[in-house]
Amino acid sequence: MKQYLKHHEWCIIEDGFHPEYSKESESIFSIGNGRFGQRANFEEKYSGETLQGSYVAGIYYPDKTKVGWWKNGYPEYFAKVLNAPNWIGIDIEIDGEDLDLHNGKVEQFRRTLNMKDGYLERTFTLLMKSGRRVEVSAKRFCSIANDEVGAIRYSLKAVDFSGTLSITPFVDADIVNQDSNYDEKFWIGLESKAKRRQAYVLAETKKTAFKVCTGTKFDIWKNGETMEFNAYRIEKEKYAGCAVDVQIAEGETVVINKYASIISSMNYSDDQLLETCRQRVKAAFNQGFDQLLADQSAAWHRKWEEADIVIEGDIAAQQAIRFNIFQLYQTYTGEDERLNIGPKGFTGEKYGGSTYWDTEAYCLPFYLSTASGQVGRKLLVYRYKHLQKAIENAAKLGFKDGAALYPMVTINGEECHNEWEITFEEIHRNGAIAYAIFDYIRYTGDQAYLVEYGLEVLIGIARFWAQRVHFSQHRNLYVMHGVTGPNEYENNVNNNWYTNYIARWCMQYALEALTYVEAEAPEKYQALEERIKFYRYIETNHWKEIIAGFYLPSDEQLGVFLQQDGFLDKELLTVDDLTDDDRPINQNWSWDRILRSCFIKQADVLQGLYFFEDHFDEETIRRNFDFYEPMTVHESSLSPCVHAILAAKLDKKEKAYEMYLRTARLDLDDYNNDTEDGLHITSMAGTWMAIVKGFGGMRVMDGRINLKPFIPDNWQAYSFKVRFRGTVLQVNVGQGHVAIENQGPSEMEVFVNNRSYSIAADEKVEIQHI
Repeated sequence: MKQYLKHHEWCIIEDGFHPEYSKESESIFSIGNGRFGQRANFEEKYSGETLQGSYVAGIYYPDKTKVGWWKNGYPEYFAKVLNAPNWIGIDIEIDGEDLDLHNGKVEQFRRTLNMKDGYLERTFTLLMKSGRRVEVSAKRFCSIANDEVGAIRYSLKAVDFSGTLSITPFVDADIVNQDSNYDEKFWIGLESKAKRRQAYVLAETKKTAFKVCTGTKFDIWKNGETMEFNAYRIEKEKYAGCAVDVQIAEGETVVINKYASIISSMNYSDDQLLETCRQRVKAAFNQGFDQLLADQSAAWHRKWEEADIVIEGDIAAQQAIRFNIFQLYQTYTGEDERLNIGPKGFTGEKYGGSTYWDTEAYCLPFYLSTASGQVGRKLLVYRYKHLQKAIENAAKLGFKDGAALYPMVTINGEECHNEWEITFEEIHRNGAIAYAIFDYIRYTGDQAYLVEYGLEVLIGIARFWAQRVHFSQHRNLYVMHGVTGPNEYENNVNNNWYTNYIARWCMQYALEALTYVEAEAPEKYQALEERIKFYRYIETNHWKEIIAGFYLPSDEQLGVFLQQDGFLDKELLTVDDLTDDDRPINQNWSWDRILRSCFIKQADVLQGLYFFEDHFDEETIRRNFDFYEPMTVHESSLSPCVHAILAAKLDKKEKAYEMYLRTARLDLDDYNNDTEDGLHITSMAGTWMAIVKGFGGMRVMDGRINLKPFIPDNWQAYSFKVRFRGTVLQVNVGQGHVAIENQGPSEMEVFVNNRSYSIAADEKVEIQHI
């Protein structure tokens, strides 16, 4: 772990310059607004180790998949998340010497991510090689009040010298991706324009022909007064900037305010891009930095009013949960149903695509409880609109008759993951899509979604499972071979319990949905049946046969479900048998050794027990938890939250708290030594779940909120809010008591430890001795 960041309730603080952790900090201090985002690169030049990263939602490049062999159905490309034009750049020279923190003595450095108000701030004092000493303060943000605008205030003080300050604010589209093959570049410059205070670059992606216009305008102030200046225009292919020379005397301060707009062809026609960008830049410039920042702060305060979790008595835990919530809202706002929640968000480019099963399994519960119901619905509609692509994906693998296999990784509905054991075998992702429909309706009561969209998706998924299984004469049961479960440290196994269980459940849920839709909307049902050529009785009878005879591996002696048929043949060790030099095993062991081991990357059987806990008694869950958790190395960011929730249910308070801290501070403390590649955005929703579903014990049963709260021993209190069916509940948990306030317009029934409480609008109940 790397513990160089200060603990603070509302801020992430790096106090002191840590160039050895440069990339980690660039990830952690990233900013975004759901439309575009930016790693915490420096505005001025930096010749040290860095990963330059600007990203625009929905923009990608289909990089041709290259393997030494080819299989039918293999994805034709890997969807790269493209590094987009750099809008933050401000080159600074002092009497011809570059301002560069890598070349000089850093006497003071402090970087702060202010999560309460939504901005990044950096201050430093640098003794340059020439002996000049400068003090710099830089503040920037990506506006969530106006998601096409970003702004920077860059202030420089000449501490002990006088001279010529050369300032060059610029836009640069001549950038590369870290994982580019042979340093290939993915942007074509279409137009570069520079004016006295302005710079615009219009660029187009290769192959996909997405167009992005990035524009900036700046002003310069000295000693509190705006300056008039002449600028030297710089126009090159994929680059535009303005160079200004300013005379600065000892003790004087020069401030550059840079306003930017990032506009893409995702939202505007090609002929509108440049003019729209100019208009947005002009409006931002006229508003001014202070007003834009005030709007940003107000917008974030509204977000926090809806979604904040307050923890008293544990600053590390408090900082971590706010960091996770902050990054989630920077990544996805629900404004655009074409977008989704990328695993790295706007913080890095390691993973291709923008959508994994993480969205349905982990992110949906967060947005259901903290945002309007339409946000969760849009996440489901996103998948509905990709249904035909899912059917095409299945057809490439040999499935037919409308069977749908949703991709493991996608940006447009097509599978774009380039590892065969994931693309072909990790098919449990289909189950997460179906489960999300169930989870959404259970939470919102929006049964109309089944009629409008849900049933068609469920039929496609059920058709896939019905074709993917086969009947075993030996077992006289249906089985499923050649799969990878959630534990990706096992590939090509037979009868992964979780995959088999969720496949069976999908078919059962599809049958229930059919019955409901036919009864509630018979005309729509009939039209759907005809459109998708659904032979109901033939197909559903086959589903019922599979459901009744589906093999689910288990061991009666141990009383546990088997992760797969051969699991007990492995050498059954625990994580305690590993040395520090072994961890993480995915960076220190060969893949062969990992696959042969018993060690588990993330919840597998336990993922199923988390999803379907009401299907099992507590002792069954406990036996499986006690068996599998000691073998789990938690080297997936998605692992600790599930274990935290189950541990809380089983009254394993210390384990629940341990797992909470691991998921909450995964990136802040770099548990898995991979934060430099970007943050683990989708798993951050699991941090929220660890508190609300874990410590708060929140479940929805029979259309009502149920709570079974407990509080870690070292916390004084914690509180959270949840939206639920038109109302808002504020839950405050202390040592031995809980208070629940109904902030909605009507009375609401809530269960606490299985006891019913009716809470009137704007009223509170307090319960002792929880």
